[in-house]
Amino acid sequence: MAAVLPLVPETVRQLGVLDVGGGPWAGVVHSADGLLILELEEVGRNESGSADRVYPELQPVVQELEAAVDAADVSAIVAREVRRISGFDRVLIYRFDEVWNGTVIAEARNERLPSYLDLRFPASDVPAQARELYRLNRLRLIPNAAYDPVPLLPSDNPLTGRPLDLSLSTLRSVSPVHVEYMKNMETPASMSISIVQDGRLWGLISCHHAEPRHVSPNIRVTCDFLGQIAAMQLGAKVRMAEAAQRVERQAIQARLLTHMAAVERFTDGLADQPEDLLALTQAAGAAIVTEETIYRVGTTPSEGTIRNLIGWLDEAQPHDEVFATEALGTVYTGADDLVATGSGVIAISISQIHRSYILWFRPEVERTVRWGGDPRKPVSGGSNDLRLHPRKSFETWKETVRLHAAPWSDAEVAAAASLRSAIISIVMRRAEELAELTQELQRSNKELEAFSYSVSHDLRAPFRHIVGYAELLKSTAGDTLDVRSHRYVETIIESALSAGKLVDDLLSFSQMGRTTLMPMGVDMNRLLDEVLRMLRPEMEGRQIAWTISRELAPAWGDPSMLRQVVQNLLSNALKYTRGEDGVRISVWSEQRPKETVYRVSDNGVGFEMAYVDKLFGVFQRLHRIEEFEGTGIGLANVRRIVERHGGWVHAEGAVGQGAVFSFGLPVRPGTEA
Repeated sequence: MAAVLPLVPETVRQLGVLDVGGGPWAGVVHSADGLLILELEEVGRNESGSADRVYPELQPVVQELEAAVDAADVSAIVAREVRRISGFDRVLIYRFDEVWNGTVIAEARNERLPSYLDLRFPASDVPAQARELYRLNRLRLIPNAAYDPVPLLPSDNPLTGRPLDLSLSTLRSVSPVHVEYMKNMETPASMSISIVQDGRLWGLISCHHAEPRHVSPNIRVTCDFLGQIAAMQLGAKVRMAEAAQRVERQAIQARLLTHMAAVERFTDGLADQPEDLLALTQAAGAAIVTEETIYRVGTTPSEGTIRNLIGWLDEAQPHDEVFATEALGTVYTGADDLVATGSGVIAISISQIHRSYILWFRPEVERTVRWGGDPRKPVSGGSNDLRLHPRKSFETWKETVRLHAAPWSDAEVAAAASLRSAIISIVMRRAEELAELTQELQRSNKELEAFSYSVSHDLRAPFRHIVGYAELLKSTAGDTLDVRSHRYVETIIESALSAGKLVDDLLSFSQMGRTTLMPMGVDMNRLLDEVLRMLRPEMEGRQIAWTISRELAPAWGDPSMLRQVVQNLLSNALKYTRGEDGVRISVWSEQRPKETVYRVSDNGVGFEMAYVDKLFGVFQRLHRIEEFEGTGIGLANVRRIVERHGGWVHAEGAVGQGAVFSFGLPVRPGTEA
């Protein structure tokens, strides 16, 4: 026996046919609990099915398996060949799903036993303990369920004093529950061959006979060998299919990433490729969700329903994981409106800060599942003991499954996860680029502010001197100047004053970026009254219909800066309504959960919306200076002040119909609704 040692744990070694006592015996050996377990089975001298005859027959079978297209073809070939070699009435290929329910995916049989093809069996039919034995011991034969068991002598392991572990034994007795199961199936003889992939029980080759049947050791070894080939081929077909799908999805993802990288908003790049977005997960519909918008493609739930789902996902699911389900209604109580279009959902979060998601949807697929007996009654209790008994009926029991979509494959879920990682990488890379650009812009702005401050400060004195000396010339030598010289002096004074005003505004603009903000609560009604008093000289002699809300919402900001914002906007409204009949100017506010919006409207000359982006630029004017005075810095100051407060400015208008200027300010920190 030393020749067979050492043995690899959890393996059985075939010793072939041995001459024991002058007769042929098939021997197998394995180790358990420190012992060497030898099993001998008598072989009939005229027993058919020797390895010399059977193995050559497997060569074309192996070639056929290699040429098979997919797992279904492999299963059909294996069922056919195992039945041909073993002679059983019925051979099933039985595959486990992720929760250990089993489905018969292939069958070869004669008319002596009924068909079980496409029947499903609950996990309780092959409990966890039995599945582990199937994983460890690949082949089990029960020639006759009505056999009389023979006691083991000694009954306990002499080294440990405990019952001997016979998990790997070929000849060990069968569980009474399994024997009863066979009787209920009306199959006195059975043989099972395990299909194991990567250490996990993938399924079984299950053989049944309508009467007792013994299968020789050589035939069993051949069937076991065929089972191992089947496991390898099934694994190869699955890996090939997964590889092909992976290559296809990588190509789809590459196209999506190319489009995302080519646009400023990556979500626009996704939205421009609806076919690829759906093909990535084989979905019927998809939605790209941001705080502002929802872009939908294909068959999807309504926007409101999607928003509700996003709210639940945001609270109930980890943001760094992929959420995938084929039966949303089993985990989400608000799924009633989603059944028809979104029973199946894959969701990925694409932002750590905002509620931004990509969702894929599959509709409900109502289907009928055929069970081998009622799955709700898998076992029953005995009348006189506590031993459980297996099902007694294997008649087809149909179940209609609703609220489920076609299940997502692991490859489809992985594709969604891969896209999420790629998007996060794009966002992070752009954030880094934006941070670098922001730092560079900040440095440039500081340099420009310092330069403009220096220039404007240094230019103030020369322009004042020009005005002063021109005024002095006018007063002291005015009598000696002719009309043309007087006009020259007046032009010098006006130009110097205009240039000086421009320099003063430029200095104010540069100081606006350097002044420290002093935020506090601001009574905007009071501030508005102060500004109107300051602007009274501009209103003298004019008929203006003011519409001012006396309940302006309070603001959070720097009072002096906000006063300048309101003053600039009202001053512009007065300026650009000059010469108009029936002047109307309105001021009002709108309180929102996270911001307060203020608006100033007039019915003045207005502007073309095509030039709205120029309004808030430095030295940008939409009207000639001969028509309306100004330096073109006032609205630039408005934008700079509001943006320094973390807010925004916006303008709308039409030529001859007036304009509306709006600005929004964040509410006081900690008071968001």
